Amino acid sequence: MYERSHLKQLSERLNEQRRFIQVIMGPRQVGKTTLVTQLVEKTKVNYHFVSADSLPISDSLWLQQQWEIARLRLNNSPEKEFLLIIDEIQKVTNWSEKVKLLWDTDTREKTNIKLILLGSSRLLLQEGLTESLAGRFETTYMGHWSFDEMHSTFGWSPEEYAWFGGYPGSADLIKNEARWKAYVSNSLIETSISKDILMLSRVAKPALMKVLFELGCLYSGQILSFTKIMGQLQDAGNTTTLSHYLHLLDTAGLLAGFEKYSADIVRKRSSSPKFQVHNTALISAQRQETFSEIKSNPAEWGRIVESAIGAHLLNKAFSEQFKVYYWRDRDQEVDFVLQYKNQIIGLEIKIGAKQSSSGMSAFQKKFNPKKIYLIGDTGLRWQEFLTINPLSLF
Repeated sequence: MYERSHLKQLSERLNEQRRFIQVIMGPRQVGKTTLVTQLVEKTKVNYHFVSADSLPISDSLWLQQQWEIARLRLNNSPEKEFLLIIDEIQKVTNWSEKVKLLWDTDTREKTNIKLILLGSSRLLLQEGLTESLAGRFETTYMGHWSFDEMHSTFGWSPEEYAWFGGYPGSADLIKNEARWKAYVSNSLIETSISKDILMLSRVAKPALMKVLFELGCLYSGQILSFTKIMGQLQDAGNTTTLSHYLHLLDTAGLLAGFEKYSADIVRKRSSSPKFQVHNTALISAQRQETFSEIKSNPAEWGRIVESAIGAHLLNKAFSEQFKVYYWRDRDQEVDFVLQYKNQIIGLEIKIGAKQSSSGMSAFQKKFNPKKIYLIGDTGLRWQEFLTINPLSLF
């Protein structure tokens, strides 16, 4: 069984004497539950694992009941510590306030319960942590699987990864693309939107948000203003609504919008987004073409590869703490701008039939980046780029 790198970190934490609250967040189907299963098997610690995902409404009383079970098992055990694991914690009403109360009670009474909380709604988890649990927790972000992980586990080629993305649970289905697309659409996309966004956040126009998601996947790797998007929609509301919905889709690990790079923060935040899926499977599952058909179309295949590169950057940005932007000035454009601390680098992507823009020279003259890279046919091979930690580019 493949073990993600987070397992070693969590095992070390569990072996420490002091109590902890470890929050593991990430999109659905990236292996959060598998990770904690491997953890308890490896460490042989006494634990109680429960999920709020199967409950229609989970209130704080349910959470307290689970905590009491952990306390009871600890009291009846010769061991001096106990691990409580709660999955989909964001579905418990006022979860962070209740966790704070129970945790502080155990602290006063010297009850050695260690806590792991898992959740797929990054927005709701971060809000609860900031409001109630400041100073009491550490976080681990588990992103979509990288090419290296899919290659090591399933033997995938870079081309297969670019098309089928990084959902390990779908890997066994790729020989039957119709079945694979149905699985991704129904079990991943629909479930993520309905359970991680619509059930937990205020969305006045759910149909509009779903159309925005579909458009964002269609135009992944392209820059579109919300005003232009509104022209394609019958019920577009306003640009603020669309921006809010895109933020919700981003925190669920589905669709992001890169901002335009600028030295002015206001200009960054008011820029038109460059759409970027977190996982290229979200594009492929909604397209009619098959893997073999898309590869025979250089222009469309180039867009898929560029989205795979963007997804690689997006997922690494969370764990490695760098930021990803694009840059454009009139007809000059730089595909990706990476910022780490006070340093920036520029990335130009040229795959297949894609025409090169002359933006890199203008960008270099205007911002004096630390480095610039060409990825594609005459530069660093895109297949190799997917194996690189972007921080090593600085």
